[in-house]
Amino acid sequence: MNDKITTHTAEDDPRNQNILIWVNGTLKPRAEATVSVYDSGFMLGDGVWEGMRLYAGTWAFMDEHMDRLFEAAKAIDLDIGMSKKEVISAVLETQNANEMQSDVHCRLMITRGTKVLPFQHPSLSQSGPTMVIIMEHSKPKLPRPITLATVPHQRGLPMTQDPKLNSHSKLNCILACIAAQKAGADEALMLDVHGFVNTTNACNFFIVRKGAVWTSTGDYCMNGITRQKVIDLCCANDIPVFERNFSLVDTYGADEAFLTGTFGAQTPVSSIDGRQIGTGDMGPVTLRLRNLYKTLIEQQVS
Repeated sequence: MNDKITTHTAEDDPRNQNILIWVNGTLKPRAEATVSVYDSGFMLGDGVWEGMRLYAGTWAFMDEHMDRLFEAAKAIDLDIGMSKKEVISAVLETQNANEMQSDVHCRLMITRGTKVLPFQHPSLSQSGPTMVIIMEHSKPKLPRPITLATVPHQRGLPMTQDPKLNSHSKLNCILACIAAQKAGADEALMLDVHGFVNTTNACNFFIVRKGAVWTSTGDYCMNGITRQKVIDLCCANDIPVFERNFSLVDTYGADEAFLTGTFGAQTPVSSIDGRQIGTGDMGPVTLRLRNLYKTLIEQQVS
């Protein structure tokens, strides 16, 4: 395909060439914002991260993002060295330094820090954690619904690498994305270890059948904040919603399909494995949920 898009396709914004990036307490110009080649995140993907979105001067669902960040850090036995209040203060400092107000995406990354030797053991990271905050002017730009292809790469069991963990180790998802693009699709649809439809390489996945919204059980995917907001909106607005196991057969026969994520909110899907979903355009339930989510955001920032 020559019109390749992703769920993170954004409008070009020249202001991003001059952003200031927060690196371990210092705001640095983009070209100077670097970390050591001995950093455990660079060497081993040893770290956790969060993606957040700024609307009208307010970071949406900030407390929930902070809770998830600190829970993930605890899970990998990483001492952030800062309180939630201090991390939020660093986010606001970066926002103010860049004079940002809306349509901004933040990626907050924390690794175990610089190693004294280039090996795996966590005890070799002795300098304390590395924390980086990147903010970019970023307005979604999706000229059409996206296409998906099912790939052999799975979302695995929690005893290998728990897919609920927002870790820097994303190679499994990257390989899934590459496989989908080799198949001519925009992104990958990934199954769980039992063969049920799970998630995409970058976002949570939903289908609509006969007015009811279905998504996976959540056992083998990142339980996204936007995912939960959609489930909550369905419950609050009398839209039947189910977290359940379902197959590709159920998916191909869906009336609608869409993805959720912090960046794109709700992204419609036109086809999966070459099979058109519904009309191939955004369906009425997806549109309604998008409008309900927009209202939710407006209530957050008012």
